[in-house]
Amino acid sequence: MMKLPRRYFLHLAAGAAALPAVPRIARAQAYPTRPVRIIVGFAAGSSPDTTARLVGQALSNRLGQQFVVENRPGAGTNIATEAVVRAPPDGYTLLWVTAVNAINATLYDKLNFIRDIEPVTAVVRLPNIMVVHPSIPAKSVPEFIAYAKANPGRINMAYSTSGGTDHLAGELFKILAGVDMVGVPYRGGGAALFTDLIAGQVQVNFPAMASSIGYIRGDKLRPLAVTTASRWEGLPEVPSVSEFIPGYDASSWHGVGLPKTTPAEIIDKLNHGINAALADPATKARLAELGGIALGGSAADFAKLIADETEKWAKVIRTANIKPE
Repeated sequence: MMKLPRRYFLHLAAGAAALPAVPRIARAQAYPTRPVRIIVGFAAGSSPDTTARLVGQALSNRLGQQFVVENRPGAGTNIATEAVVRAPPDGYTLLWVTAVNAINATLYDKLNFIRDIEPVTAVVRLPNIMVVHPSIPAKSVPEFIAYAKANPGRINMAYSTSGGTDHLAGELFKILAGVDMVGVPYRGGGAALFTDLIAGQVQVNFPAMASSIGYIRGDKLRPLAVTTASRWEGLPEVPSVSEFIPGYDASSWHGVGLPKTTPAEIIDKLNHGINAALADPATKARLAELGGIALGGSAADFAKLIADETEKWAKVIRTANIKPE
């Protein structure tokens, strides 16, 4: 019998070891072969829903399958997140990840779904804005701080829900500015909150830009500052809070995640598709209309954003002793 060289067997062994990966890679290359669900933990018509549909349509156009938004609001987005955590890691169930997921890691005891989500990419950052009723004499952040310190416990700060981004933006302001304001929760926010704010029953709010811009442009609410680290191009004359309070930065952000152990090839394909969509001027323009700034980047970039935001909001939640309603 002919004696074969050792390198022949090594070559066979290496080839055999690679065989199981071939079908997996082939499946990832073919992905998606059927419709993909994007689970959103907010109601239809909300800012996360709108941006998810925008990106979903762009992915449908690029990848040749329908990316369908499925709204599962409730329990502070935990219902939606749990549905994705428990879904098969095959790339057909996506989570529309938001700042609320990072907040919930601390807000809810023994509930940290964010660690069970595989980051794909960040999509958009959306500033909140500090608005006051026109009866408040302050025309700037320093004037408001002075007014609040002269009237401790007499300014009512509205917010949509305990632990929401507008709530935490306000609590961070209270901590860094050293002012005492009374929190007034409105379940889900919306029309009731703005009705009372416009009526002067509450005096200050830190809402999402998209939900408040109409009231601002209609001169029903006075904007004092945007909450992101830099100014928003849609209202370039309005400063950022950080211009007066160094280190202040509070905003909403959205991104895409998958169940843990989803194949890296599928993550990469979605990451590439979303980044390509975000580079499209039409997508950027639409996000800007919604008050957003396109982000994009690698999965590692998004993982760092989630980790940093989780740590930041954990400190605020503990300092302010915030509990879920």
